Amino acid sequence: QVQVVESGGGSVQPGGSLRLSCVVSGSFASIDAMDWYRQAPGKERELVAHMTSGGAPSYADSVKGRSTISRDSAKNTVYLQMNSLKREDTAVYYCNAIVTRERGTQWSYWGQGTQVTVSS
Repeated sequence: QVQVVESGGGSVQPGGSLRLSCVVSGSFASIDAMDWYRQAPGKERELVAHMTSGGAPSYADSVKGRSTISRDSAKNTVYLQMNSLKREDTAVYYCNAIVTRERGTQWSYWGQGTQVTVSS
């Protein structure tokens, strides 16, 4: 079994910052990618930031230049540092982990989400 747990959400004023964390635990051979998604009320879930095991990050245009994804492989943890937050960043943020398990099979696991609210 694999567990994905996010933390770090909260309420912040426009222009503020938050750092989200996502920890992956359980039985797996490797973590191949860890991504951050978000879903605002009434909208589709969208990819915000992506990082492969090789460490190459990519970002949605909506957060590029304001957000940084980083990874601590020793702790099976990925972070999303978000700066200059805007009201439109308000959403539930989800972590998705792609892991390799037995016999080389790849699996996708989601966390339960963490709420980010940007409001004055």
